[in-house]
Amino acid sequence: MPKLRMTGRGLWITLLIVPPMAFVALFIVYPILLAFAYAFFDWQGLRRGDFVWLENFHTVLFVEPYRSWTLNAFKNNVIVFFALMVLQNGLGFLLAYALWREMPGARFHRIAVFLPVVLSTIIVAYLFKLFYHPLFGVINISLRSIGMGWLAQPWLGQGNTALWGLIAAQAWHMVGFPTLVFLAGMQRIPGEILDAVRMETESEWVKITKIVWPLVAPSATIVFTLLFVGAFNWFELPYIMAGLDGSPFGSTDVLGLYFYRTAFGNVSAGQQDFGLGSALAVLIFIFIAIFATTLTIRLRRREIQL
Repeated sequence: MPKLRMTGRGLWITLLIVPPMAFVALFIVYPILLAFAYAFFDWQGLRRGDFVWLENFHTVLFVEPYRSWTLNAFKNNVIVFFALMVLQNGLGFLLAYALWREMPGARFHRIAVFLPVVLSTIIVAYLFKLFYHPLFGVINISLRSIGMGWLAQPWLGQGNTALWGLIAAQAWHMVGFPTLVFLAGMQRIPGEILDAVRMETESEWVKITKIVWPLVAPSATIVFTLLFVGAFNWFELPYIMAGLDGSPFGSTDVLGLYFYRTAFGNVSAGQQDFGLGSALAVLIFIFIAIFATTLTIRLRRREIQL
């Protein structure tokens, strides 16, 4: 009987593990391996040409105009990462602290803060496109109604405001995730520590910087790493709000758009090169893998030191 029970338990575990592993292998591992293979060949449309070794990588990194496009897209991804680090994660930490201190209506606010996260990215993108509309968008109408019409402008039609408009939409959409992660970390702080701190000081700043922030370091590791990966994989929201070209004039172009446009072409440019697109995909994958691993290791060491 024990052997039968173990066999049945092993079969049950196998049934739970094998389907997800097969799904990951088919839709994640296999495409990654294909991208690595395609990156070393010359492509003429859908027809694979000669083996060109590292020529595709050299082209996207050092040959114009690809070099400028690559640097511009990478620069915008870096801006997105640091901006969301402040707006999304910073605001998420402050909201989590307010909820943890049981602000009035805390239960309602927990739902309200997380509600945008469950919305589809398509809904959020089109919603903010309406908000930013230069004629009937709620932002410009509100500015005019309070006598600040001089600030009204085509937010998504200018190079100096378009990317920040997308960042604001992304921050609103996802701020609930770091909020709940930080809140979960704060709720694990032992009450004895908080009681001891209250005996020493009533300063909220001291509590946040000296007690709360160091003790939520594991939560910070999670949200920082996921934000890094998400910022350099950014695609859906800029694609819907700014288009595949990263309009206007490439000011919202990011690596995800650039890769898709290079590999599969677009309406304004008939270019379609699987080799260059695969080379970009491989470079993005390697960059994210190396830096995400490095970031995680450094943050884990910080947790131990604290």
